[in-house]
Amino acid sequence: MESLANIHPVLLALFAGLFTWGLTALGAAGVLFHNKKSFANMDGMLGFAAGVMIAASFWSLLAPALEMAEGRSLPPWVPVSLGFLAGGGVLWGIDKILPHLHLGAKDSEVEGIPTSWRRTTLLVLAITLHNIPEGLAVGVAFGAISAGLPGADLQGAIALAIGIGIQNFPEGLAISMPLRREGMSKGKSFWYGQLSGMVEPIAAVFGALIVMTSTAILPFALAFAAGAMIFVVVEELIPESQRAGNTDQPTIGAMLGFTLMMVLDVALG
Repeated sequence: MESLANIHPVLLALFAGLFTWGLTALGAAGVLFHNKKSFANMDGMLGFAAGVMIAASFWSLLAPALEMAEGRSLPPWVPVSLGFLAGGGVLWGIDKILPHLHLGAKDSEVEGIPTSWRRTTLLVLAITLHNIPEGLAVGVAFGAISAGLPGADLQGAIALAIGIGIQNFPEGLAISMPLRREGMSKGKSFWYGQLSGMVEPIAAVFGALIVMTSTAILPFALAFAAGAMIFVVVEELIPESQRAGNTDQPTIGAMLGFTLMMVLDVALG
């Protein structure tokens, strides 16, 4: 751990982003070895991802943000609340503009501006959109380390990266298998499945660079990442996990995901 502390936070954010992307690719590779996968199992994977993201939003982002905001000119809840709402608002805006199609949705349910893009492209864009907040959250957590403020520590940032990476593994398979069902070859299903996670190291580096420019924006930035993640959970992951009518598996998955992320953060953070 001491050797990691000597590495520049932006470089750590890059490594963490590559780690989360790598686990997405590893999960997507499952399509190369599976011919069939039940939708119930994929619904459980989406529920697990939702649980991890909810827990990470509080334990790894909002709680440290509130702690960092103590003793400033404004009450702690002001920058945190504004950041949280801003994160959700920005994702809402992108959601309305970027053409995308959620897993299991019909062609008529394409969101964003009208486009003639292929269904496969729209499916991948939907997952890419929700991977941006994950990478951003990891980057902000590692960038905050340089500030030396209460609530910002290497262990907590590592716990966040591990948690997001773990949920990316089943999520990668949950992306590649539907693409396979769309008639795409195994190789292409894997390629596009892992491609959706490529944005995470980019977003992680961006998040780290932003927060390192000024310690004053740290509470806002952490809350912003949390708001963006919660927006994705409520707008995308939970509805998609319930789309096929399988309610038990997503619910159990969400409970397990939340518990795992909570344990990781408390144990390591």
